[in-house]
Amino acid sequence: MRSARPCAAMLLGLAVVLANSALARDDGRYANSPLKPWFESLHSEYGQCCSDADGYVVADVDWESDKGHFRVHIDNEWVVVPDGAVITEPNKIGRTMVWKHYIDGHPRVRCFMPGSMT
Repeated sequence: MRSARPCAAMLLGLAVVLANSALARDDGRYANSPLKPWFESLHSEYGQCCSDADGYVVADVDWESDKGHFRVHIDNEWVVVPDGAVITEPNKIGRTMVWKHYIDGHPRVRCFMPGSMT
């Protein structure tokens, strides 16, 4: 019975790792989108933003701008968007999007593309 616990814990840990890595993959649903090459070309000072499948649409109430600086509400936290993470080219979809990652369990912004706030 004792040897079953470490094995079960290891299997549970492996399942969590595999599930989390699967969430970050492009599942192909945007493969035929005319905007796919544009999304894949987006980058900030922190690197490539990836694609629409990796970005998240942000509701207007979940982001704000003050004197050219942005904050975005991610996972119940207001996160300051670093200036280098802001996508400055025209937004072809009009929706606000954020590409996030985590440091010490807290969300951080890799790329941020402001929308039209309409």
